[in-house]
Amino acid sequence: MQHKAKKVTTRTKVLTSAALLAAVGAGLAGAVSASADAPAAAPVAAPAALKAKATFSSDHLTVDAATDAARAALDAAEKEGQRVTVAVVDRNGNTVVTLRGDGAGPQSYESAIRKAYTAVSWNAPTSELAKRLQSAPNLKDIPGTLFLAGGAPVAKDNAPVAGIGVAGAPSGDLDEKFARAGVDAISNGS
Repeated sequence: MQHKAKKVTTRTKVLTSAALLAAVGAGLAGAVSASADAPAAAPVAAPAALKAKATFSSDHLTVDAATDAARAALDAAEKEGQRVTVAVVDRNGNTVVTLRGDGAGPQSYESAIRKAYTAVSWNAPTSELAKRLQSAPNLKDIPGTLFLAGGAPVAKDNAPVAGIGVAGAPSGDLDEKFARAGVDAISNGS
């Protein structure tokens, strides 16, 4: 019996060659990547040792204490029928807690934060700082500050650790009274 040889077309030859080359290439790439040496790990530098006087530590109010202070200030305002916003900022002026009381005006949010920031920045009540504007009117040009009564600093060993700002009552004196209630709540340990 005679076998007839099938005629292999050029197209079949090209496709077969391409498949064979792809298979060989994949095997070769896998072999190369499997046997390649891993690059040597870069040596890890030891952390730099600093002189003792190159850094300092500072105290910060905890979130729980900031929340307690804000709640006490808001409660004091609500007892007197005032609609305010209370903000507590940390030593660096970053907002930690903001409580906007029911019915507080839209301006009170930003004002409370800026009063708190101002109080912690100078470690003084903002009512006292507002008086300083008479001798140094450019103070008001410092970004983020607000020289209106209503901000009270929180200090530990006379160093500022936070600021409490209240805004929205009809007078800054009331705002500051409520901010003081927040300071008192955490300084008395309640």
